[in-house]
Amino acid sequence: MTGPDPSSLIHDLLASDAPFALIARDDATVEVLTGTVVDVELLADIPLVGADGAPREVLALVPFRQVRERGFVCHDDGAPLRCLVIEQRMPLPRAEVMASLPSAPVALQDAGFDIDDEAYADIVRRVIADEIGRGEGANFVIRRDFVAGVDADPRVAALTWFRALLEHEKGAYWTFAVVTPGHVAVGASPEAHVSARDGIVTMNPISGTFRHPQGGATAETLAEFLRSTKETEELFMVVDEELKMMSAVCSDGGRITGPHLKEMSRLTHTEYMLRGRSTLDPRDILRETMFAPTVTGSPMQNACTVIARHETTPRGYYSGVAALFTPNGATEGPTHDLDAPILIRTAYLVDGRLRVPVGATLVRHSDPYGEVGETHGKAAGVLGAIGAIPRDVPALPADADPDAPVAERRPLAEDPAIADLLASRNERLAPFWMNPQDPDGTGPFAGRTALVVDAEDRFTTMLAHQLRHLGLDARIVHWSEATDADVDAADLVVAGPGPGDPRDDASPRIAAMRGVVARRRDAKAPLLAVCLSHQILADQVGLDLAPLAQPHQGLQKSVDVFGEPASIGFYNTFTARLPETRPEGVEIAADADTGDVYALRGERFSSVQGHLESILSRDGMRTLERLIAAAL
Repeated sequence: MTGPDPSSLIHDLLASDAPFALIARDDATVEVLTGTVVDVELLADIPLVGADGAPREVLALVPFRQVRERGFVCHDDGAPLRCLVIEQRMPLPRAEVMASLPSAPVALQDAGFDIDDEAYADIVRRVIADEIGRGEGANFVIRRDFVAGVDADPRVAALTWFRALLEHEKGAYWTFAVVTPGHVAVGASPEAHVSARDGIVTMNPISGTFRHPQGGATAETLAEFLRSTKETEELFMVVDEELKMMSAVCSDGGRITGPHLKEMSRLTHTEYMLRGRSTLDPRDILRETMFAPTVTGSPMQNACTVIARHETTPRGYYSGVAALFTPNGATEGPTHDLDAPILIRTAYLVDGRLRVPVGATLVRHSDPYGEVGETHGKAAGVLGAIGAIPRDVPALPADADPDAPVAERRPLAEDPAIADLLASRNERLAPFWMNPQDPDGTGPFAGRTALVVDAEDRFTTMLAHQLRHLGLDARIVHWSEATDADVDAADLVVAGPGPGDPRDDASPRIAAMRGVVARRRDAKAPLLAVCLSHQILADQVGLDLAPLAQPHQGLQKSVDVFGEPASIGFYNTFTARLPETRPEGVEIAADADTGDVYALRGERFSSVQGHLESILSRDGMRTLERLIAAAL
């Protein structure tokens, strides 16, 4: 590998005030990027083409506030969508770059969390009770920030921390330092949010966080973590949420592979890979996938609302992405490939203040103090690597050679017991999403049209993908844009799921979905109602609605659906209950003990409480076909 002398280059970067970025995406190379900075307002404005019409390479820091482009709410801090238009890329040997970087520790002053442990635990309790407990969603990520003062020169600090992360953090997808006027970002992100190369889109949902005990992780301590119901369901929920995004941007919906382990210095995560094909512009792919549920929650739109309620300060770049757009030489289709890791495990330095934002994923099983501990572990992953706190010494397996270099020690994922535990997770999942999928226009309902009315849960994108596999020509329309003519024209209307209380008379969204369900029933036109809309239908046929004692968010159950057992995933806080006197003309599938209603069918309508499109619905496609056939 040829190029400039790394020592001279680092000296020049420290001596100048020009913007630059250092990125390590493999074990051998550090890419040094230099160019000019341009701040833009919208993703569509990212300048991928120069004045001469030639494609340009651009590294964009995308702040959380860009969710406004999707109509979602946020605390808007005005953080710029900052683009480094790359004029020179220099790949250099990693070892030589490390040897040239500064290594003296950077002192921190007045270091600590901006929200103390008890206050954060109280936030966790409120989110579980007031948000998950009232049907606002399945999981939410609420952050807090580790903050400190820094007297060092920002460029020196950035390069020092970058060197430390290269040396001490393992398993990162990107290790990077981005230095632009007035702003420094240095991190080791474990998670590739989305990439697009040669028409293949990949997403990498990572969830479940195992904090290594003192002395490091062992197969025994990791196995206990992998058996945790809470951690397993947390990963399944974020896979569901990212499959919603994949189904929106990929013609074949997305296929899942895994699970795998992501082993880092202080933490180990579980992850899946999702892949599909797309012809969209990479900026459009990025817009449709803003942002990862692992750092926001689900459903995504309502997660942003919940974040705005419980986080009192803006997120800045936390949970956004660093997006590298690289020309691919194509003359047709997208002209750029995309590589976009999530901006987590990242330290920001602005005006002499260090900020390391971290968040925990809150679910119905969450223990407030366990989530407090998770934020400590995530912050420690960055702070330990850069030397701000003591670094752990990994524990060794019983059969390990203590004199072997760390790089030669066997990864925990190769332990047979760990491999078996990981593989066993897939026994619970829907084969549909694990097999190749590309609708071919055939199926039992070929030639018919379906209108899917979205009630602000993009499970509808997965539903539409399944409907196309069954032969239906499916189109999605937002509840606020569904006209009477739209509702009347479709052969089948699928009234979709969404957050909230189905009894909420003040909600325009709930009112609109009631109107859709009533209009199809009055016309005796085929209708399938899902989750929230199932509850609305149940109310209209005379069943009572009530909150569950314990929300069913990301819960897999085997239930009887009109004489046939089905393993289905549930995401509901409210339920319809079996009445003493059954309404005439309505068949009810319900739990014999609790009276919880799982499905309804009658003249030209069917409904289901569960999510047949979820990866948790092993019998989802079979049950969906049965319910549609009944409605038609």
